[in-house]
Amino acid sequence: MDIVTHIWNAGSFLLGYLVPFLFVLTIVVFVHELGHFLVGRWCGVDVKTFSIGFGRELFGFNDRHGTRWRFALIPLGGYVKFSGDADATSSGVDNPEFQQMTPEQRARTFPAQSIGERAAIVAAGPIANFILAILIFAGTVYTFGRPVLAPRVEQVVAGSAAERAGLRSGDLVLEINGNKIRGFSDMQREVSVRANETLSIVVERAGSALTIPVTPDLVETSSALGKQRIGVIGVQASRRPEDWSVQHFTFLESVKTGFTETWFVVDRTYDYLSKLLSGRESTDQLSGPIRIAQVSGMVASNGGVLGLINLAAILSVSIGLMNLLPVPMLDGGHLMFYALEALRGRPLSERAQEIGFRVGLGLVLMLMLFVTWNDLVHVRSLL
Repeated sequence: MDIVTHIWNAGSFLLGYLVPFLFVLTIVVFVHELGHFLVGRWCGVDVKTFSIGFGRELFGFNDRHGTRWRFALIPLGGYVKFSGDADATSSGVDNPEFQQMTPEQRARTFPAQSIGERAAIVAAGPIANFILAILIFAGTVYTFGRPVLAPRVEQVVAGSAAERAGLRSGDLVLEINGNKIRGFSDMQREVSVRANETLSIVVERAGSALTIPVTPDLVETSSALGKQRIGVIGVQASRRPEDWSVQHFTFLESVKTGFTETWFVVDRTYDYLSKLLSGRESTDQLSGPIRIAQVSGMVASNGGVLGLINLAAILSVSIGLMNLLPVPMLDGGHLMFYALEALRGRPLSERAQEIGFRVGLGLVLMLMLFVTWNDLVHVRSLL
């Protein structure tokens, strides 16, 4: 009986957490690498390998251009290998293989391209992630619309910021700091990121518009996703069915929404990082693959495929931003070296680049260990 239970639990884990996680990660990684691949091809660079995952190849095929498309054993990333791209520095000009090439073959290698072309190829990965997010956000609201709960105050929590400011049950929130509020979720979004800031909230009360200053309290909340410190004013949403509606978008409105939602994720991410560096945020909100797998499972259970696709959009933005950090080993590190090359008129020495990439590798590995430890502490707290 114990064996059957273990098998059942293992199967539930695979279907409930691992499969949704790999579904989301594969989409994001594929699009990231596809960005590198397409711009590389457009610049005339030969592509040797397009790999989803690392390690031993499970299956694959060669296309008519000679590129090996492979699916590998460890599905936690991927890479594109260009001709002449012999090492992490992507210089390759001194390796024996490059030296043995004909002039025509060398012209189609990555190191032979101009600084601008190399930078475009490298930047294409993160840019593709942002484009994916925009398309997902725009496509979902255009196809399905957006459920909207009227931003009506059903009840004011005793002792809350809302009560101190004078908000009342029945108030309909129209604007916050000049931003139009269409739904209760819009109000939550505006408030949650502005703790201890005085907000100018315009409400409709008895047919008249009133402007009320409200300062959200900073509150730490705990959930299956971990601890979060957010701003709250202490109001409860309306429960009346007539306050629910579906907001539909034209094509142009959907595209605008795609950009707006993507920028919101970018803005919140950089806001968190700036607060983290200044000591105003804690590192316990940094998460790695374990917690992402947990979130994927929860989203799949509650939101289905549509929820997973929207999670892919958020994760795509996050991966795009992470890769743009000026850390050797990441795309941003390559771009930093290309900027230095443009300023100096010549590339850094291979020794300097090698040292930089070793430092970058160390930083990336330390970050991976740290977020994995964070994930394990988080999971243990739920047991």
